[in-house]
Amino acid sequence: MRIIVTGLALLALASSVHAQDNEPNLETTEVAPGVYHIIGAGGNFTLQTGDEYNILYDNGMPPYSDAVVDLVNGLAGGPIDFVVNTHVHGDHTGANAAFAGAGSYVVAHENLRKRLVEKPEDAGGPEGIPVVTFSDAMTFHVNGLEARVFHSATAHTDGDAIIQFRGLNVIYAGDVWFNYRFPYIDLDQGGTVAGYIAAQNKIIAMASEDTIILPGHGPAGSRADLQAAVDMLVDARARVKALVDKGLSQEDVLAENPLAGYHDTWNWGFITTERMTNTLYRSLTQE
Repeated sequence: MRIIVTGLALLALASSVHAQDNEPNLETTEVAPGVYHIIGAGGNFTLQTGDEYNILYDNGMPPYSDAVVDLVNGLAGGPIDFVVNTHVHGDHTGANAAFAGAGSYVVAHENLRKRLVEKPEDAGGPEGIPVVTFSDAMTFHVNGLEARVFHSATAHTDGDAIIQFRGLNVIYAGDVWFNYRFPYIDLDQGGTVAGYIAAQNKIIAMASEDTIILPGHGPAGSRADLQAAVDMLVDARARVKALVDKGLSQEDVLAENPLAGYHDTWNWGFITTERMTNTLYRSLTQE
């Protein structure tokens, strides 16, 4: 894999502090010929380039739109033809409007579009709302290969998409996978723990030992890495369920700290051990 680090210059003057917030350090890895995994704009995203079409899967947070557009257009050697969103959160849809304004067609699951209609600021504005939608799956036949985009119901949200680059042994999981981090399962936007585990198992079934799997957060990984995430979540849910079955309240479950053994490896700033425990408790008592 070839790694390119793009560090946008930081201005020295104190008055430039706000501007620096909009200039991320973007790390780009070419994981297969013409396929790039990009980290550093909030959520990860993936770029597929070629002689026929350029397709971008996700695109980072709204404040980073200009930096993302510049980087991606430079890698692609031209404009982006399609932008595919893997889910509704603004750290993956934030530059939709910027790309749409340059002529890109924005594509997403139909549930995702409905949610962005209600909150267009997460797409960088109304111009970023998807104009092409699908229900179950769709395939891009471009650049001599197939990129299959398929829906995974009630996983991270109710509008998730996973991309399989057939012939390249690469899968982009979006936020259906956080690599060695507790996952964010958005119960308020249609996600479920059971659906999340099912989606991850579906990816595992599609993958081989050598498949490169790209997460929505964290570095690229393997089938073994994703299996570790599934094993953790299945066990974590079982640990919380055992306490719920005993009739413990949410506060008592937190006091028991059933995920303590996972804290050192999986805890991170956004989804802490406590928050993961709360998500599991809520899912077990409400789903």
